Amino acid sequence: MARKRTLIVIPAHNEEENIVEVLDELRSLGLGHDVLVVDDASRDGTQAVLQRRGQRHVRLCTNLGYGGAVQTGFKYAVEHGYDHVVQMDGDCQHDPASIPTLLQPVLAGEADVALGSRFLGKLCYDVPLLRRLGIGLFRGVVSFFMKQRITDPTSGFQALDRKVLDFFTDDTYPMDYPDSDVLLALHFAGFRIREVPVVMRPRTRGQSIHGGWKTFYYLAKMFLAIFMVLLRHLRRKKR
Repeated sequence: MARKRTLIVIPAHNEEENIVEVLDELRSLGLGHDVLVVDDASRDGTQAVLQRRGQRHVRLCTNLGYGGAVQTGFKYAVEHGYDHVVQMDGDCQHDPASIPTLLQPVLAGEADVALGSRFLGKLCYDVPLLRRLGIGLFRGVVSFFMKQRITDPTSGFQALDRKVLDFFTDDTYPMDYPDSDVLLALHFAGFRIREVPVVMRPRTRGQSIHGGWKTFYYLAKMFLAIFMVLLRHLRRKKR
């Protein structure tokens, strides 16, 4: 039987200051998984760093946003025959040492998606108040509709099996902030989701995609996206 193949997908936009450390940590762990960096049209030296290191990567000529970069990695995994994907950020916040724990329930066939939770594991920094309130709000919404306790619905540290990758390659995948709405879409589609304790660390360099006015945009956009997911689900149930 052929060995199952896992691809680690790292979306990166202007992460020149962080991506080297992320890749060095992954290499030092010797996990044996391929790594793909999706450079989302970075304007800094991210591309030069990847080329200099000979790192497997995809360069997007237009900034698609976080979701667009992640979906590009999913499509790459499907096209190249990978069985599983680990999605992690390129800003050093997701501890690569948590990857084996994150992958375990997916590799064992116990879950289709393993969602890394900073609140079940180790949170090494203080989440800003507005961000924490947003997480708490969406935690309640997602847990209510899934009828399952979800502590960290905005986590981008995930492990996914091939069925989920196939599901994510259509045009409905959000280009900017895929988190709470995507979890609900997966649940309504019948996929099994399990939270796993992981370690998350503070971002010490670069700019977060949730900083400043983007926090308010994120909150408004996520409410609308969740509403649309629920509306589509209700329409399907009536058919």
